[in-house]
Amino acid sequence: MTNLYGPEPGGPDFLAALTDRQRARYEELGTNLEVVERRIADACAAAGRAREEVRLVVVTKTHPAEDTALLAALGVTDVAENRDQDAAPKAETCRELPLDWHFVGQLQTNKVRSVVRYANHVHSVDRLRLVESLAAAVRNAGRPPLGCLVQVALDKEAGEGEGRAGVAPGEVLALADAIADTPGLRMDGVMTVAPLAGPLAGDPAAAFARLAEIATAVRGSHPAATMVSAGMSGDLEQAVAAGATHVRVGTAVLGVRPTLR
Repeated sequence: MTNLYGPEPGGPDFLAALTDRQRARYEELGTNLEVVERRIADACAAAGRAREEVRLVVVTKTHPAEDTALLAALGVTDVAENRDQDAAPKAETCRELPLDWHFVGQLQTNKVRSVVRYANHVHSVDRLRLVESLAAAVRNAGRPPLGCLVQVALDKEAGEGEGRAGVAPGEVLALADAIADTPGLRMDGVMTVAPLAGPLAGDPAAAFARLAEIATAVRGSHPAATMVSAGMSGDLEQAVAAGATHVRVGTAVLGVRPTLR
């Protein structure tokens, strides 16, 4: 069997060396990717945007490293995880693959040192203590600056979402300033998940439009912070329409996730 985790997953002998099971999964993932790519292209066309303006980040959480390698062979370059205990060993297994790793889950400070070893982008920065911990871990690792996005909790604008990840819209600029002023970190943009509570619940188009307003305000102070991470399998079209630059898609590419261990 071929080494799935080498630097050339799409090489000429790759498919021939796959087992029947691996080849079937490769074809399944390829078909799903084609559907998602068409959805993104259609959404871009409807919004008058170039397809190149939107990056697909495939969320591989709970799926095996083998799937990640097959995705790389299919041309996927951006993958995301939301739990370090799953992400760290998977990133190590796939370390030779040409992949850009994103961390998109709620991040505890005791996991920061591990996350900065493999992630190039953290989408879920939502408190000053996390900013400080990330910066210290980057310094200790001697790695290039880490891209950070402020996670926006849109429901907190209406007084909902207490205890959930993300900062209220009114706190975004202060946290963005802190990231930009911290050596070792790079202020890249904003991220949100369509809220489950408050007046924007059940209305992803309105939620992502509100995020677009916040993103514009952030760019007023930080012009290079152009990333807008929004939209998942069920609402990527609304996110693209509102200006998302990165859509985080899992189930639509990989299928229903295995049960968490």
